[in-house]
Amino acid sequence: MVKVLVAGASGFVGRHLCTALADAGHDVAALTRNPAAYTGAGTAVYGNVHCPATLHAPMAGCRAAYYLVHSLSDPDFRRKDAAAAAAFGKAAARAGLQRIIYLGGLGDDTDALSAHLRSRREVEKLLGSAGVPVTVIRAGIIVGHGGISWELTRQLVQNLPAMITPRWVATRTQPIAVDDIVRYLLAVLKLPDTAGRVFEAGGPEVLQYATMLRRVAAIEGRPLPILPVPLLTPWLSSLWLALVTDVDTGTGRALIDSMTNEVVVRDPSLRDLIPFDPMPYDDAVRKALREAEEAERASR
Repeated sequence: MVKVLVAGASGFVGRHLCTALADAGHDVAALTRNPAAYTGAGTAVYGNVHCPATLHAPMAGCRAAYYLVHSLSDPDFRRKDAAAAAAFGKAAARAGLQRIIYLGGLGDDTDALSAHLRSRREVEKLLGSAGVPVTVIRAGIIVGHGGISWELTRQLVQNLPAMITPRWVATRTQPIAVDDIVRYLLAVLKLPDTAGRVFEAGGPEVLQYATMLRRVAAIEGRPLPILPVPLLTPWLSSLWLALVTDVDTGTGRALIDSMTNEVVVRDPSLRDLIPFDPMPYDDAVRKALREAEEAERASR
C-alpha cells in the first residue's frame, strides 16, 4: 500500500476514487483549495494546481499522484490547464513521485478534435514533461450522479417534453459507469508496467447520443421525441443548454463542441489487462438516478 495524492479529490470522479483508494488501504492525500470543507475519504491537504508554490508540501512522501483536474468553465481553459499540468509535472519530479495517473478524453488523433479534447491531449504531454512517467486512461461520458456530461443527459430528459437538436445527436460514444472508471484507475496503480502508456476505457455499448437520451427517457417512463436540426450551431446549442439545465454556458459550449467527435474505444488493451465485465448503460443510468433521488432527499 502506498501514499497517493489525488488532485481533484472534491470532484465527481475524485470523490469516488478517494473512497476506493482508502478502502484498498492506501494513504490518501486529498488535494483541495479548502481543506476545512472537505468531507471525503483520505486526509485533506491544501493545494492549488494553478499556484505551483502550493504543490510541494502536499506531495511530500507520496509515491504516485492522480490528476483529475480541468477548467472547462473558464473561457481560457486551454491555457490555464496547460500551465497547471506543466507545473504539476515539475512539482512531481522535484518530489520524487514515481508516477502520475491522468484521466483524459477519448477521441481519434486523426480527427479534427474539439478544443476540449485537444486540451486533454496537451495535458497528457505536459504532465510528463519533467520526466515523471504518466499513465493515461482516456474515457468518454462517465455515467454517475454529479458528472457534468451525465447531468446534461439527465436534465435534458427530465426538463424537456421534446428535443430539437443539432447533428451531434447522431455521434457515437461509449459511455462508462463511474464505478468502472474508478476500478480501472485503482487497478493501474498496482501495475508498474502501465507507466508511460495510454489506455482507452469504455462501457460495453457504443451508442449514439440520441439513443442514450431515449433510453434514459424510457427508464424514467417519459416520451422523448427528438427532431434533429442541422443548422443549430454549437454556440446556440450551448445557450439552449444553459436555459434548460444548470450547466454554465462555458462548460456547455466546451462539451457541445466535443460532441461532434466520435469517442469510442479503438484499443481494447486496458480491458485485456484488467478483465471484468463493465456495467451495461441502462444499469449505470438506474444507479445514477437512484443516487440523485437519495441526494435530493438528503438535502431536504
